[in-house]
Amino acid sequence: MPKITIDRERCKGCEFCIAFCPKKAIKMGADFNAAGYHPAVFIDERECTGCGFCYQVCPEVAIEVYK
Repeated sequence: MPKITIDRERCKGCEFCIAFCPKKAIKMGADFNAAGYHPAVFIDERECTGCGFCYQVCPEVAIEVYK
C-alpha cells in the first residue's frame, strides 16, 4: 500500500500537494510548525495511489512517496 510522509518543518503551507492530489488524501493541518505555517497532513492511506504528484509539485521537497 502506498504511503507518503510530509516533513512538517519543511512544509510552508503552499497547498500545491492538496490541489494536485487526485484522491484528496492530503489536507492542511490545524496546528503550526516552528516557522509558523500550517503544514499539510496525509489523511487517508486507503485512497493514496502512490502517483507522486504531491512529491513532484512540492517546492520545499517536504514530501516523500513510498510504494
